[in-house]
Amino acid sequence: MKGTFRFIWLVLALTLAIGWSVGTHRALAAGELAKIKAADHIRIAVFSDKPPFGYVDENGVNKGYDVYLAHRLAEDLLGDPNKVKFVLVEAASRISTLEADKADIVLANFTYTTERAQQVDFAKPYMKVALGVASPQSAPITDVAQLAGKKLIVNKGTTADSYFTKNHPEIELIKYDQNTEAFNALRDGRGVALAHDNTLLFAWVRENTGFVTGIDFLGDQDTINPAVKKGNTELLEWLNQEVDKLTAEKFFYSNYEETLRPIYGEAVDENSVLITE
Repeated sequence: MKGTFRFIWLVLALTLAIGWSVGTHRALAAGELAKIKAADHIRIAVFSDKPPFGYVDENGVNKGYDVYLAHRLAEDLLGDPNKVKFVLVEAASRISTLEADKADIVLANFTYTTERAQQVDFAKPYMKVALGVASPQSAPITDVAQLAGKKLIVNKGTTADSYFTKNHPEIELIKYDQNTEAFNALRDGRGVALAHDNTLLFAWVRENTGFVTGIDFLGDQDTINPAVKKGNTELLEWLNQEVDKLTAEKFFYSNYEETLRPIYGEAVDENSVLITE
């Protein structure tokens, strides 16, 4: 009988502990918007070297498609587009930046994957993306089969890294932390090609003569989504409502016109990139 009572007591204690933990977690999450407003700025993680999505110009000013969106989020949440503190990240540090509470939102061209969704919470998408492969115009790679036994350049922690690691062990991957390092490696011939988001490659080859995207579309059609720390439900819900509102008012079209069309020109169909509904 004593053993039975001890078991019941342990179950009750465990239930109360779990309930307290969940309740505390919810209370903390529910205070995130208030915390941002009290700080009077929102911390948004972006790239510093991935034009035209996130980069720092010659005057030290953050620019790009994600940056344009970040300013609008700050305006709608805090009433001022300049009340945003940019946190510069690499592809491999996006998740850890949220986990360490160094940023409220990641907008660093973050592709949704089921693996990443176990570590962060993704809001609704604001852009379409797939993988592409860029290579020298003099020796274009137009089929993945051409890469067997050769060196392919990727960025650590990207979907290109995971895709080729999982699906093509016959290809030797040369990995870099920074986009600048990766593209310099392609220029220097340290690999026969470079795999990355096709939306980035479309822009890069137009500004770097002698290179082409021999493979424009590889793997699945994915999406780019804002991300928040796991369990930050209040900010996540606000972001979902915000993306819905901005999509309805065609904000992303104006963002495209301002930041991407000057680079893409008419060579890219905007509807292949934008989320339209």
